[in-house]
Amino acid sequence: MQVWRELSEVPADFGPSVVTIGNFDGVHRGHVSVLRRMCADARTAGARAVAVTFSPHPQQVHRPDTAPPLLTGDADRLELLEQTGLDAVLLLEYTLEFARQTPEEFVQRYLVDILHAQTVVVGRDVRFGRDNSGDLSTMVELGRQHGFDVEVIEDVTPAESADPGSPEDRAADPLRRRWSSTWVRELLDAGDVVQAARVLGRPHRVRGVVVHGDARGRDLGFPTANLSQDAEGMVPADGVYAGWLRRVLRADGAVVDAGDPDRVLPAAVSIGTNPTFDGVQRRVEAYVLDRTDLDLYDEVVVLELVERLRPTLRFDSIDELLVQMADDVTRVRAILDGAGVTPPDAGSAPAA
Repeated sequence: MQVWRELSEVPADFGPSVVTIGNFDGVHRGHVSVLRRMCADARTAGARAVAVTFSPHPQQVHRPDTAPPLLTGDADRLELLEQTGLDAVLLLEYTLEFARQTPEEFVQRYLVDILHAQTVVVGRDVRFGRDNSGDLSTMVELGRQHGFDVEVIEDVTPAESADPGSPEDRAADPLRRRWSSTWVRELLDAGDVVQAARVLGRPHRVRGVVVHGDARGRDLGFPTANLSQDAEGMVPADGVYAGWLRRVLRADGAVVDAGDPDRVLPAAVSIGTNPTFDGVQRRVEAYVLDRTDLDLYDEVVVLELVERLRPTLRFDSIDELLVQMADDVTRVRAILDGAGVTPPDAGSAPAA
């Protein structure tokens, strides 16, 4: 999949294309269902499938104090978009100046002149251009003027998705609400990473650089990889989780080889402030099961969260904490060794 961050990077002869526009935060099952169908239609028409998306998220620019946390950073979003079969992604920097374009200017510049769109795929509630003044009727009219078709996609529910999952997945929400990023955020706020994975179609991810912590875990016999405070991906409710640690980039910036036996490792993940030690800073840290020999400092890693074991607790003594940590590790091992729970695909190339 080609990724363009500047218009100058798009080949002059690119197209014709089938284009969709969106933020695709989380790249959940609703997104995947629509994008895979769009890719199939583009192949049939002899066109290229392209997604136009934005960074940062528009809400972070217009309403930074109230914008919801992002489910995925750019690296994971691009990695997940590539898995849908897209030919290309145009990742546009979203600024206040960009937002001042009229609907006509946006369509002319990006969809017509650059991507040579023959079909534009949008939701019924699409809004674009200055003050969100462009809507579906605007896009249809601009399509008539510029010679591209407009395909309207409806909200996708578990029952309608091309990737609905198991019967349990389809029954996860009795109201049959649509797959959505908002739904995932609600589940993560509650620490329910199992249900969040059913909406996402995969375990939720948190990506960051491993930094030095207090070394308290090493002193206790459970050395942890602490993620930097600017880690990407919404951090779920405090607690202890079973998950996988996927090494992406080494400290020198080299990509971790897909065949490296230590690329994907089972981990117990702790999220919280370490109340037993009167901590105040919220942290995400992972203990790789049965490994005390790893040096992960300055590496980029992805934590994939499989199941929450318990909330964060305050213990009256170090001995009580150690007993609980040993029990946590036993439970994590059982969960990750359980039927149907497998590590993330170690054969796919990670996005840097």
